Amino acid sequence: MKKLWFVNKVYGWGWKPATWEGWAVIVGFILVYVPGLWWLTKDVPQGSTPTAALIFAFVLVIALIAVCYKTGEKPRWRWGKDT
Repeated sequence: MKKLWFVNKVYGWGWKPATWEGWAVIVGFILVYVPGLWWLTKDVPQGSTPTAALIFAFVLVIALIAVCYKTGEKPRWRWGKDT
């Protein structure tokens, strides 16, 4: 059995980091996402749609979900601890 980087959350749908590799992915995501959005939106006039920032965010979130899916448990809805 492979080592899971992400495990299912106790409530709801999704994952949470289970190993240092999972936490490294989350930290890396934040270190790319926050400065990237700041850089892409710093010169956008107020009231306009920052298309590049939306595409950037969409691509990064899809990449994060793909990593979680590949290295984590199969996602499913949960209502608490399994008995």
